[in-house]
This record gives sequence, structure tokens and C-alpha cells, in this order.
Amino acid sequence: MKVFNTLTNKKEEFKPIEEGKVSIYVCGPTVYNHAHIGNTRPMIVFDVLRRTFEYLGNEVTFVSNFTDVDDKIIKAAKEEGISERELTDKYIKAYNDIRKNLNLEMPTYTPRVTETMGPIIDFIDTLVKKGYAYEVDGDVYFRVPMIKEYGMLSGIKVEDLINNASERLEDADNAKKESPTDFALWKKTDEGIQFDSPWSKGRPGWHTECVVMINDIFENGKIDIHGGGQDLKFPHHENEIAQSMAYHNHPIADTWMHNQMININGEKMSKSLGNVVWAKDAIDKLGCNVFKWLMLSTHYRNPLNMTDEVIENVKKEVAKVENTLKQTSLYIQLNHLNGNDYKKEVVDLMVDALSDDLNTSLALSRILDQVKVMNQVMRVRDKDNELILLECNTLIKMLDVMGFTHDTVKLSEEDIDMYNQWNAYKKAKNFDEADKLRATLQEKGIL
Repeated sequence: MKVFNTLTNKKEEFKPIEEGKVSIYVCGPTVYNHAHIGNTRPMIVFDVLRRTFEYLGNEVTFVSNFTDVDDKIIKAAKEEGISERELTDKYIKAYNDIRKNLNLEMPTYTPRVTETMGPIIDFIDTLVKKGYAYEVDGDVYFRVPMIKEYGMLSGIKVEDLINNASERLEDADNAKKESPTDFALWKKTDEGIQFDSPWSKGRPGWHTECVVMINDIFENGKIDIHGGGQDLKFPHHENEIAQSMAYHNHPIADTWMHNQMININGEKMSKSLGNVVWAKDAIDKLGCNVFKWLMLSTHYRNPLNMTDEVIENVKKEVAKVENTLKQTSLYIQLNHLNGNDYKKEVVDLMVDALSDDLNTSLALSRILDQVKVMNQVMRVRDKDNELILLECNTLIKMLDVMGFTHDTVKLSEEDIDMYNQWNAYKKAKNFDEADKLRATLQEKGIL
């Protein structure tokens, strides 16, 4: 398995901490609103990564958090006239509904910030005692200049940050800091949900939450892969690394992976442009498979540009897969074919593409190649039923590895008897009765 490691800026052979086991953490959402389509790209990308590792025989521990304490949550709760807990519960459920509707595997753990407060406070207290953090008027800040490795992920230099921040030194928050580069680990507040701490009643800083949740779940705070969107690389992930270097003297993960953003008709998706697309609406409109195929049609490290033309092309490709699978599945049921064998070498060829830094576009082309093979074996006059079943199972296995759904028409014994009777009428040239049955079979989606 080779992945592009954004920590080293090169494609590398992946080596887990423990052979046969893979630990992955992907930054989850701040739950103050519904998920937009940009939120779903890392969900889908890292689900395929997880499934690929699992197909290759690994045991995967997959963690994605929920940030359920934030200024945006306080504001949204006030606007909706409900408590912060009611608001976050509502949107966590909506987020998990998106996972189910996209046929994504549920994470092994989904920690919430509010349920990790004890470990967060203990973590910050340790950094204060070690001299990497300091308290001012109830707020706690991290001493960025103490981390000589700062910028190892983003390439950003501390001195450049200081120079760029010089004109903002009069800012009240910056006036408290020893350096304008320092970031908040704990914020004193009297607004919204608050927690007791040695420094004040308040809540944690965003950059501390993920590193502590990783530290709380995984031994020595070390994982194999840390993932997320490109927009989190700096400052969020850089600041996570800084805290881990101070606490553990390691950068959390040896491998960091970042997916690029989504554009709509060549423009960045943003609230200011008014082109934000909610995931639930897009999934309702396009369906699970079209939506996921669209998200996987472009390599995860490239921006995905959504246009009407791209979507129409994706719809056609998905229709090829689904129509072929449907017709083959009906044939298999009508002929009482059974068995689970598949062509492992064909599936492995697709997984080879996924094992090369998640080359999903090539993997999708492998699926379309298998559809062509299935169409060929179905067109033969003297059909080889064993081969048809084998090729169909192979396609289904490929779709499973990529996380696509493959719902097909399930025939009852009555349906099969009706189909056989239709064939009998045709053979006896009783076309009136055959036409009546044909209409019924078409209504049922069998023909």
C-alpha cells in the first residue's frame, strides 16, 4: 500500500505501527448545522481507504470525532431556541444519517468533546506543568516558539507568522500572549456551556480537542494515519502536532493524508458565494451511488469540480453498472443459480489501483471493465451459468470494496413462476396471454 504522506510530501510505502493493524483518525465536523457536500468528501475518501485496508486483511480502528462545543454552536442554539446539547444531538444524528445513506462503515469510535473534558483538562495541565503552556486571566495558551519542529507539516515558519501578525499586536487577545503565534488551549467564558478547570470556568480550544481524543483512545497518543481536509492542514493539524511534540515528542502519526476541496462550476464552494450544497439534498437528488461515484471520480488530492456535465457523465456510468447488475441478477434468480465464488484476481487488480495512493478513478474504470465482461457473457446464446454467476459475484465484490450499494430486484417464487409461464406462452405462440404477462412483469421491473 502506497500513500502520499503530506508530512514528507512524497508517496511512501505504508508501514503500520503493528503488523496487520491500522489506526486511522479523521477530523469530524463541528455540529451546528447539516453537513454540506464538502464534509462528505473526507468521509467517502477515508471510508474507501479503510475498506481497502480491510480487504487486504488488516484490522482497522477508525475514529472520527464530533466537536460539540463551539461559538458557532452557541449562536445556532440561540437562533433555534434550543439547548446546545439538543442542537448537537440533532446534528450528530443528521450526520450519522448521511453516513448510513452513503453506505459508509460506522467509525469504531466517535468521541465527543463534551464527553472528553476530563482528559482534555489533564492534558492541558500537563503542558502547563512542562512549561509549554501558560495561563493569563483564566485563559491558557500554548508556547509555539518552544517547538523547533513547528511547521513540519505545513512548511510555515514561526518567524513569518510573527512578522505577519505584527500589525495585529494591538488586538486584545494578542495582547495577552507572549507571542502572537501562541494559540488557546483553554478559553475563559461566561457564555454557553462551561466546564470547571484549574484556570477558570470555560471550554477548550479547538486545536486541543482532536489531539486529546487521539491520546485518550490510542496508546501513547500514536496512530498510523491522521486524515482530514486540506483546509485543516494549517493551523489545526500543525497545532495538533505541536502539542503532541510537547507531550509525547512525536507528531501523532507518521502518515498524514489530506483531501482537496470541492468547487462548483469552477468556483470555490462557500457561504459568501451562496453556492453551498447540503449533502442530504444532493444525496436525495442523485442517490447514493451517483453521489459517491462523483466524489471518487477525481483523485482525492485534486480539487473536485462539480458541473452539470460531469454529473450527467457520472449518471451514465452508474446506470451502466446498475442496469447490467440488475439484468444479471434477475437471470441468476430465474435460473436458481447459487454460490459466492468470485474472481479474486479481477478484484485484486482494482485493489492494486486503490493501493496506489487511492487511485479511485482507475478503480472505477476497473468496475466498468467488469461490466463489459458481464455484458459479453450475457449476450452468448448458449449461456455458461457458472461463469455468469462468477462474473456477477466479482462485480458485487468490487462494489463492496468501494462502498457502493447493489440493491437488486428480489424475485419471489410467484415472480419466477410468472416469468416461466411467460416463456411457455411465447413458445406455444400464445401471444395474447404472453403480452398480458409481459405487462405485469414490466410493472414489477423484471423485464
